Amino acid sequence: MPRTGTTAVLALLPDAEPLLRSAAEVDGSAVRPGVPAHAALLYPWLPADEVGAPDLHRLRAALPVGPVPVSLSEVERTGGFVGVPVPGLTPVADAVRSAFPAQVPYGGRFGPRPPVHVTVALEAAPHTAADIARRTAAALPITTRVTALHVVGLADAGWRSLAELPLGP
Repeated sequence: MPRTGTTAVLALLPDAEPLLRSAAEVDGSAVRPGVPAHAALLYPWLPADEVGAPDLHRLRAALPVGPVPVSLSEVERTGGFVGVPVPGLTPVADAVRSAFPAQVPYGGRFGPRPPVHVTVALEAAPHTAADIARRTAAALPITTRVTALHVVGLADAGWRSLAELPLGP
């Protein structure tokens, strides 16, 4: 469970929201409330009280210029986890992670270069995860584009936006 002050660099994927809604219809506890559909590019990032203009400038400098097309076309399921890979964001995640090499994605739990994905369900019972995975697969493919990255921080009342970084010129 993340602590207050934890931050993340995210690509919000509003076109993937139906996947989360469908999962919540099966089991509301498998979907994190108040967290929109997204792909984490770097989590955790810096402590919120340490994020400043130089860090945001370094982050901006690592980003591509222009929207990034993405395609959501597969479902992955491991135990109670259901996710959708977002390989189109791998180069962006690599650039962000290279700009902040001291920040280890997911604290190293998934290796040095974890795949970018949308989490659809977490900690679901096996039969529930299987149902969510079937529903998710039926809703794919989704083709969209990312036009901005978002820095979010965990506050007492939940995740809040700290910065929006457009991917435009």
